[in-house]
Amino acid sequence: MFRKTFLPPVGDLLAFEAAARHTSVSRAAEELHLTQSAVSRQIRQLEEQLGMALFHRVRQRVVLTDAGRVYAADVRALLQQLSAATQKAMAFSSAGGLLNLAVLPTLGTRWLIPRLPGFMALYPDATVNFSARSEPFDFAQEPMDAAIHFGAPHWAGAVCEYLMHEEVLPVCSPHYRAQQQLHTPADLAGAVLLQQNTRPTQWTEWFERLGAPTPQALRGPRYEQFSMIAQAAVSGLGAALLPRFLIEGELASGALVALSTDVLTSSEAYYLVYPEARAQTPLVKAFRDWLLLQCAGAGTAARLSPAP
Repeated sequence: MFRKTFLPPVGDLLAFEAAARHTSVSRAAEELHLTQSAVSRQIRQLEEQLGMALFHRVRQRVVLTDAGRVYAADVRALLQQLSAATQKAMAFSSAGGLLNLAVLPTLGTRWLIPRLPGFMALYPDATVNFSARSEPFDFAQEPMDAAIHFGAPHWAGAVCEYLMHEEVLPVCSPHYRAQQQLHTPADLAGAVLLQQNTRPTQWTEWFERLGAPTPQALRGPRYEQFSMIAQAAVSGLGAALLPRFLIEGELASGALVALSTDVLTSSEAYYLVYPEARAQTPLVKAFRDWLLLQCAGAGTAARLSPAP
């Protein structure tokens, strides 16, 4: 429980944070649309309440004291949290609810968002916010209601609902295939192999599956996201191992061609993850049920059909 005696006026905190960031009272006043004397007064009030100096006054500048530097960092973080909480409250719809969802970037843009109109048709008053996350995080520290995660079904303090496995196949542009004369899977050993940062051993595993391990499997330019690798492959920069359900559009248009029917199924999978405390939240439950149907109706990840 907080004590009100330790809560300074928000105006004083805003004046202090702005002056600390600009190292100038006059520039803080311009930002806050106040007079310089008003900002100085608010900072002085804050210093009096704390019983310590927050700034050293050096000519036309203000320089944070050691205590002021620590306090400024904490105040800035709290103001950001307060701003985010206010935005969340303003966006909240009592009729439909608000869902803050963390998603893997390529999965979100290429698979989930194109299908989202189906969910919105069922829950037209709901608001779904998206944030990109590639690694697990602490739900207690992030304003997220759920996340889509690839990996093992382990997430501290959260429920993991299985969605689908990931099956990848080797692809490249038609021009690159012709240029490099990639007629058999073995020919790929001499191609530029585009690498995914979070799947560093995929090519090695794929070649081993064929019974043809090669030292070239770990070599090649690395990309952070599947969307980057897909575009690199379309642009003729090399061959890539990509999940079929993320490149259905490119395969259908002919921008990418499959180089083998041999697919690699990862031991890890996609999961919908949400805090145990939100398991019974109506909108989280509704989204979970809808998402599970999307994945179950598609069969396996390799046979997921493109969004209409």
